[in-house]
Parts: sequence; structure tokens; C-alpha cells
Amino acid sequence: MSIEKIVEQALQDGYLTPAMEAEVGRICDTASELSIEEYMALDRLMGALLTGEVVAVPRKQFINVMEELVLTEAIARVAEIESTSDCTLDLGDVAAYALNRLPPLYATTEEGASYQREKARDELSELIGEQVKDAISRNLNQPDFFPERHTLKKSSGDDVLGQVSSLLKDHAYKFEPKPEGTPVASA
Repeated sequence: MSIEKIVEQALQDGYLTPAMEAEVGRICDTASELSIEEYMALDRLMGALLTGEVVAVPRKQFINVMEELVLTEAIARVAEIESTSDCTLDLGDVAAYALNRLPPLYATTEEGASYQREKARDELSELIGEQVKDAISRNLNQPDFFPERHTLKKSSGDDVLGQVSSLLKDHAYKFEPKPEGTPVASA
């Protein structure tokens, strides 16, 4: 979907969903240059967000308790291995491998998270340990291929306005709409 269509949909619905926001970001990140129409659509979206004509739908706040349990186990085991040998393990790879083989334990409240932690300690601690052990074993035996891999980066701005503003600054630094009646200088 194009930026113009996303903005048109957001204006029609009155909402900018996280999926729409992500798609605009993906287009801007992969495009070598945006068209004037795309800049203008982003400008319309920014104005609509500022005036409240379009409301950004917030992401649901939740956590996967399994992530913290796996990370705790992986950190302890990786630290033990690294302190007794000259091996260096990628903690992210170890945790991701183990997490892909374990059930998620999502919670939206502190009480829910506490319940999930207790449940995991009672029913899944052995399985978590086995999966982390397997992940470390695979990581140790894995050849160093794909050295050009890039780690995932978290975006700096959490709010939609900040992200759209950053996109406009990065991609539209030469675009500045002129007020009506202002002559355009030619080069």
C-alpha cells in the first residue's frame, strides 16, 4: 500500500493503526527518495494527527513473561560458560532460539505477570532450562556465517507524531511548502 493510500485511509477512518504506521515507516526507510505527493501526504497526516482529525491507535501494553524467564536463565548459563572458557556467546541468539521453542506467557497486568511467573516456575522451569541448554549448544557449534548480519534496532521515538516528524526531517529536508502568493526562486 502506498503512503498516499494509507493517509487517505487514516483520514477516512479517523484512525492510524500500528500496522499503517509501520507500513509508512517501512516505505520511508526503503525508498531512496520520496515523491512530492508522498511528502504532501505525510504533511497532511502530520496535520491531521496534530489537530485530532486522525487519532493514533496505541499499541496494546503487554509483556511476554517467558522472555524475562528465558533471559534470566540464559544470562546465568552464558556468564558461567564465558567465565570458564574463551568462548563468546550471542545472548540474543541463545534467547531467541529458546523462545521459539517455548510457549509464550503474555500478561497485561502486574497480577497477570505474577501469575504467569508462578505458573512457569511450577510447570515449565525444567523445559526452559532444557531449551536454553540446547540453544547454547547450537550456538557453540554454529559456524560464523552471515557476518554481514545486522542486529535489530529499536526506534527512538515512541509517539506517532515524533516518528512522522523524524520521517519528514530525514526525507523531506528540502521540501518546504511556500505560502500562496510567494514567488518560487528558480535555480
